[in-house]
Amino acid sequence: MSRVREYLESADTDFLFFSQTVCPYCTLATRTLEAHGLSYTEVNLDRHEGLREAVVAETKYRTVPILFDLRGEEPVFVGGSDHLLDYL
Repeated sequence: MSRVREYLESADTDFLFFSQTVCPYCTLATRTLEAHGLSYTEVNLDRHEGLREAVVAETKYRTVPILFDLRGEEPVFVGGSDHLLDYL
């Protein structure tokens, strides 16, 4: 099982997102989810060696945040904070 899939399956929230320590777009994503009353699990890529490369390899998305909607049967890749605004 891929490292990304492990995080997706272990999160017991509405959304999962991968972030970095200094990231204004991650803050925007957090505030957007909170404003919609949605729960989320945040995984900071700065704290998990090699995880960034695994996330990029699986999503082909190089910037953070990288968001997934976990409310359905299968996780839905949303994209970044701008995509989240359109998605919700």
